[in-house]
Amino acid sequence: RRHMMHHIKHVTTRSRSFRWTHNRPFVLMMLAGMFALLALSGCDGPPPNATGANPPPSADKSLVRLTTEEIKSAGIIVQPVTRSEFRTIRDFPGTVEPNEHALAEITTLVRGRVIDVYADLGREVKGGTLLALLYSSELGMAQSAYLKATAKLNVAERAFRRAELLLKEKVIGVAELQRREGEMLSLRAELREARDRLLILGLTDEDLRNLDRNHTIRSHVPVVAPFDGRIIARNLTKGEVVETTEKLFVVADLTDVWVTAVIPEKDIPYIRPDQTGTGQSVEVHVAAYPGQAFQGRITYVGDVLDPATRTMRLRLELPNPERKLKPAMYATVRVYSEPEANALLIPESAVQRDRDRQFVFVEREPAIFEARDVKLGSSNGREIKVLDGLLEGESIVTNGAFVLKSELLGEQM
Repeated sequence: RRHMMHHIKHVTTRSRSFRWTHNRPFVLMMLAGMFALLALSGCDGPPPNATGANPPPSADKSLVRLTTEEIKSAGIIVQPVTRSEFRTIRDFPGTVEPNEHALAEITTLVRGRVIDVYADLGREVKGGTLLALLYSSELGMAQSAYLKATAKLNVAERAFRRAELLLKEKVIGVAELQRREGEMLSLRAELREARDRLLILGLTDEDLRNLDRNHTIRSHVPVVAPFDGRIIARNLTKGEVVETTEKLFVVADLTDVWVTAVIPEKDIPYIRPDQTGTGQSVEVHVAAYPGQAFQGRITYVGDVLDPATRTMRLRLELPNPERKLKPAMYATVRVYSEPEANALLIPESAVQRDRDRQFVFVEREPAIFEARDVKLGSSNGREIKVLDGLLEGESIVTNGAFVLKSELLGEQM
């Protein structure tokens, strides 16, 4: 080759001495011949595949191979794909509230001054426990009016009976008898009115019998608990004057509580009406007790939507024997769907994602894993339904799949 290049250079040099117009055909022919020889002898070895051998096959890029030590250190766990019952879930925001059937906002039926308070916030009380004592002049005046009406009626009744005797003796006329009868009937009405007022002010039939028997006016008003429960609000202090519109105490039995949730309009079909008497399966979760689920049942499904938020009200009732659920707590209401039988399921931890791709690692052989694309359906947070890509009984990686994913993507890069 060096000899040819030297010869080309020599010819080129000599060609400069010739006149271009006389030697152009000869020079062109010489150059073409030399370059053809260079092209044929430009490579010392044979061309690729000159021997006729096929290239080696490329490795399957979907397989990951690990040693036994690597599998153990990565904590890889393999489990078979199975079929079982499957439920989907929906989560909705909610708030814990007292059970309104066991909630009492205690007021006074008569205006009065607080003499003493016997109960404080958080105290457990029994039905009939004295919470506070008021002094009410209004109650005293009402009892006085009742005693006066009773005395007047007694006088009127005796006068009427005496008039009946006098009429028989023709001492008085019929008109006098009718007048005394009218007075008696009027005083009876006054007495009934005074009695009803005392009942409205909180006195019982027993209190009225004692008042009739002893004629003792009692101006003290006891404030008592209506049932067993806990005092969750107190709004009075000793010495203040309270009105009938003021809430003095709030007593609630918190062994059962309500949770009120709001359901978006699009999720209303997910709430199933209770047609079997068993109710839809519902759980309540609160931030104070992570990982703990409180079981409840749906007791009310709203009939109308809130026009501002386009949501429906849902109410649950939950047993609360340990008093863990407090009124005004924020909660998450988890509602389960009807069970779907014989669904092909895999754990959420088995699914790996890379951009728009979803895949799992299938154990082809011991220590050899295949990354296989799958088509997935609904998920309940723990398990996910498989629509395509896996068969029942195939072994997949359920723990440690991220290590295999790192190995797979590292090899592809």
